[in-house]
Amino acid sequence: MIIHKLIAHHLRHPTDDSFYVFQAEDAVRWLERGGLQLGAAVSVLDLGCGSGIFGGQLAKRGCRVTFADEGDWLRPELRHLPSRRINIDQDDLSVLGAYDLVICSNVIEHLARPARLIESFGSLLNPGGHVYLSWTNWLSPWGGHDFSPFHYLGPRWGPRVFDKLVRRPRMLKPFENLFPTHIGSILRLIRRQPGLRVVRLAPRYYTELAWIMRLPILREFLAWNCAILIGRR
Repeated sequence: MIIHKLIAHHLRHPTDDSFYVFQAEDAVRWLERGGLQLGAAVSVLDLGCGSGIFGGQLAKRGCRVTFADEGDWLRPELRHLPSRRINIDQDDLSVLGAYDLVICSNVIEHLARPARLIESFGSLLNPGGHVYLSWTNWLSPWGGHDFSPFHYLGPRWGPRVFDKLVRRPRMLKPFENLFPTHIGSILRLIRRQPGLRVVRLAPRYYTELAWIMRLPILREFLAWNCAILIGRR
């Protein structure tokens, strides 16, 4: 369980690289505990990589990592690794090729068409491959990101009330770069794909409480961030 450590770090420091490194290291351990063998034989796509922190942790384990995102934001120490420019919401993702493991961390809530991404997973995976999908579900305590907890007033009224009361600049705007995304609807999309199956499901920052994810509706509020390991049949 790392949620208390993340909150403590966030209160002491502005959100920095070490915050995201800590998240990524914990997620990699969860993958390994689930039976994934990570090493030189594993090809990885860090899709929506941002600065590449998650993929960077897998590269340290010897994995062959390719980074992909709309912009070039990779950390300097990762720039020697393969990278591709792609708009996840609009471009044909199959041009990226197929991999043993696809990482898609904190991306899907920023997509206008998340179903399109999920429908592309089959083409991105080698036989027996996996997708690690993680995102902040809308009804979680951090669902509104930089205007939480005002998102509980709704995607329209929440930001308006935040702007009026808090008067702090915010980066995220509902229906522009942040979209209400729910655990139940994403699970249904995955299970409708004939070549995919849900292997593991847990609240990302307290994976020991995976039983929460068996509680429809309640899990939408209790899971701060949802983590799903998806396998290709």
